[in-house]
Amino acid sequence: MSKTQEFYNLDDSSQGIVRELGPGLATRIFVGNHSMLSVVTLAPHAEGKVHSHPQEQWGVLLEGSAIRIQDGEEVPVKAGDFWRTPGNVPHGIRAGAEGAKVLDVFSPPREEYKKPGSGFGTE
Repeated sequence: MSKTQEFYNLDDSSQGIVRELGPGLATRIFVGNHSMLSVVTLAPHAEGKVHSHPQEQWGVLLEGSAIRIQDGEEVPVKAGDFWRTPGNVPHGIRAGAEGAKVLDVFSPPREEYKKPGSGFGTE
């Protein structure tokens, strides 16, 4: 494998494994051996349903604004804010009026995200 195949761009929609998470929510996934990145784009006011999974998840709000729902608490977040979600903790997100872009990091990688598809894989 060429070393350049290990370099990516957040805004290049031709890269990554595409997954439609729900209405107004799409992600591009990049899989490593021990972690996984997911670049999630949320349309204005789009909502990621509350769900949980065994993997630890870190999230960074890159653009826009949102409400992060985690373990029953709703926390307003703005660009630059980031959070940790332990495994099996219920969580979701609701985008603000301008939409949002989130970078999620999962460890270990989520099996259901290693292929294109739809939904959060926890249905």
